[in-house]
Amino acid sequence: MAEGFANCYGADVLRAESCGLAPAPRVPRHGIAAMEEKNIDISAHVSRRYDPEVAAVADIVVNMSDYQLPGPPPRNLVEWEIVDPYGQPIEAFRETRDTLERKVMDLILALRKG
Repeated sequence: MAEGFANCYGADVLRAESCGLAPAPRVPRHGIAAMEEKNIDISAHVSRRYDPEVAAVADIVVNMSDYQLPGPPPRNLVEWEIVDPYGQPIEAFRETRDTLERKVMDLILALRKG
């Protein structure tokens, strides 16, 4: 969801790629439905496994996992406490979606300010 918001709202200042420590093989249907309510299609999204070498060259890494990332710390690490709605009803996905939308927009606005 965060990648969908970032690439939709912030294409002028960033290109987001999501990954995970234990990525799901596909986006849950409730996640797709919750984002469709915001007119963002994430149905073709595929999350990759976190790679410390890729993170080392990223301008910003946002960790939402609640775990320390493996490997050397990225140069610009942002930590967000996000409730993972996986396996929950769509209402939980909506709550997480709305939290992510606010956080992503704050990040985009900060990047635009330079």
